[in-house]
Amino acid sequence: MPKIKTHKATAKRFKVTGSGKLRRRKGHASHLRRKKSKRAERELKGNLSVSKADRGRVKRMLSLKRALKDDFTLRPR
Repeated sequence: MPKIKTHKATAKRFKVTGSGKLRRRKGHASHLRRKKSKRAERELKGNLSVSKADRGRVKRMLSLKRALKDDFTLRPR
């Protein structure tokens, strides 16, 4: 069986912390920046945690071993 490939676009957008949490940047931070107020620009700085609903999908795309065990369970129909 071949190795599972990492989804490269996902790997560029998400970082995994030492404890295994996923971090991402906020969107809308670079395009049409002149129109944004200084407060809006400040609020776009920093990183956020990935929501619980998306965590499994992102881990699977990053092909993390724990993700395949934890999130990908076969359910009978």
